[in-house]
This record gives sequence, C-alpha cells and structure tokens, in this order.
Amino acid sequence: MVGASLAGWSLARSLRQGGFDGAIELIGEEPHRPYDRPPLSKAYLAGDLDLAGISLLTEEEHDSVSWRLGVPAVGLRDRTVVLASGDEVSGDAVVIATGTSPRMLPSAAGLRGVHTLRSNADADALRAAFRPAALVVVIGAGFIGAEVASTASKLGASVTVLDAAPEPMAQVFGPDMAAVVRGLHEEHGVPLETGVSVAGFSSSDGAVTGVRLGDGRELPADVVVVGIGVVPSVGWLEGSGVALDNGVLVDAAGRTSVPGVWACGDVARYPSARAGGPIRVEHWTHAREHGAAVAVGLLGSPAEYDPVPYVWSEQYGVMVQFAGFVQPGDSVEVVDGDPADYRFVAAYKRSGKLVAVLGARIPRTFVRLRRELASL
Repeated sequence: MVGASLAGWSLARSLRQGGFDGAIELIGEEPHRPYDRPPLSKAYLAGDLDLAGISLLTEEEHDSVSWRLGVPAVGLRDRTVVLASGDEVSGDAVVIATGTSPRMLPSAAGLRGVHTLRSNADADALRAAFRPAALVVVIGAGFIGAEVASTASKLGASVTVLDAAPEPMAQVFGPDMAAVVRGLHEEHGVPLETGVSVAGFSSSDGAVTGVRLGDGRELPADVVVVGIGVVPSVGWLEGSGVALDNGVLVDAAGRTSVPGVWACGDVARYPSARAGGPIRVEHWTHAREHGAAVAVGLLGSPAEYDPVPYVWSEQYGVMVQFAGFVQPGDSVEVVDGDPADYRFVAAYKRSGKLVAVLGARIPRTFVRLRRELASL
C-alpha cells in the first residue's frame, strides 16, 4: 500500500475486517501513522487537538500491518515499489493511495511566511504564525482557504481572503448560493475580495511582506496561505505503465491499467455515471469509502463504485454540508430555513430531478434529501 493516510488505512482496515490474514505493508512519505486531516484547518490548527487526538488508529490496530514511514516511493515496476531509500518492496498486489499535493504559486518559491496546508507539520507552522494581530492573507476561498481564514480569525489574526472567481465556491455550490459563503466571512469581520488576481509578492530578507494584486494594489502580509487547490501525487509513477490523466485512471472497481495494481482515494480517477464521465473526488468521505470498496475487490468481489459525493465544512462555527453535483443551469430552491440565518437546506434540480443538496444546521432535512439523492 503506497500512501498511509485515510484511503490507504481504510483499505488496510477493511482487508483485515474482511478476513484477510496475509501481510499488509503501508508505505508513507510522512513519519506519522495515519491521522485525520480535516481538523488540520480547524481544531488541530486552533490547538484544541494534538496529533494523538486526530489519530485514525485504535490501540489494537497499530500492529495489524507493517509500516514503512518517512520514506516516499519514487518508482513502480510491475508490482514492485521502489523507495527513495533504495529499498524495493514487492507484493501480490500494489495499491496506490498517495493522495494529492497542494498547488503553490511559483512566485512564492523560497519565501518565508508563505504556507500551504496538507500535513500536521504545515498546521504546526501556521499555528505558530497566527499570532494575535498578525496580518494574514489567504489566497483561495475554497474549503481549505475558508476554514483556515476562520481559524486564523479565531486566533486573533487580521485576515483578508482573496479569490480569482467572481463569487466564492460558486463552482461547488453554484452562483445563487455563493452569497452564503460571502456572508459568513463578512459577518465575522474577514474581508473577502473576489475577481482579483495575484501578480506577485513583496519581501524583505527572504520573508514575505505583502501580496501584489493584478490591479496594482499591495496588501501587507506577515503570513500568506495559498489554498488554490491540489494536484494528484503521481509523479513517482512516470514510466510505470500505469495510465495517468489528472490522477490514476481506474475502472469502477479500482483496478489500474497494470495487472495487480489498484488505486483508491483522492489520487484515483474513476468512471461515474452520476457525474457523466470520469471524476476524481478529493473529500474525506470518498477517501474512506473508496478505500473500503477497493478492499472488497482485492478480496475477490469487485463491485462498481459510484456514490453521491459528500463533503462538509465548518466555517466560523457553522457546519455546512453538501452532497451531489451542480452544473451550470441547475435550479436551486431553499426548502427549509433561511440562508440569511445560516440555517437552511437548499435543493438543486436538473430537468426536475434532484441532483444536489446544500444545508447548514438543519441536519434532519439535509439527511432526508441526501438519502433521496442516493436512491436515484
């Protein structure tokens, strides 16, 4: 198993629960055993949880597999994984679960004070930087950017959020509901500037001092957080024969183009009838469910995987949940509550058919519509 985070661990755990008693080896680039990543932008970043508090393992599970941690994979030949240490690990099957890596702006390369968030070490560095009154600029108003801005504000920093899109998270929630996201930032005193581009950075002695915008303005900054999306971690697979296209291409059961090699989680791009074509999903629920589904295939019962994607986000104390797919032209109707109170459920339809649901703080209605969506 190459990748020792949620998808890889979910697969390993599911194999054991399914009765597999053979050897399982988990290879991970980070030195830590699997931990939960969503808290990195929230409770862990705020200092309310430590690494032990976000562990994905129970006490009994630590010895259920073998671990090779702190060493990345650099190549794959058939069913042999080549490690940066020079070691090679072979198996009857190889599972790719290497996830994604944050995008970085090239103009920020080497500048102190410019951060991305993927690991607990990244969160530790950000927490230290988010001192009271620190000037923080968050580039990107997606899930990670919004959550980091919320936590930085909670820790007393002065935060500004920038996004190139005309409205925040419109690509996920649609333009009609983007006002909800904007309102959350503004209600908590966090300026959100949309439709702006980043031209570069100002610095002094190698440390960032400001963000230069495309319109000529400069925003002073002690800390910059870049949250402009991720890319699948597949560089180590070049030349392996594994088909790649915005991730590892797999069939509905998780099999790659190379016999005996499978993939799951954020790195895998799988066929989806619900989405109308191949998709790659980057959410926590998908990583857990896909890992478990691919384990079923490894145990001899391959099945098609095509669930309704689900994601949740906590921003400024408000839990926002979303399930489904939104496309341009879909209609949206608030069916419960009021978005102005950040307590509502909205249903999206396409040609009269339910295709997505968005909700905040009315879980019963959201869950009912999510179940209806899954049954379609």
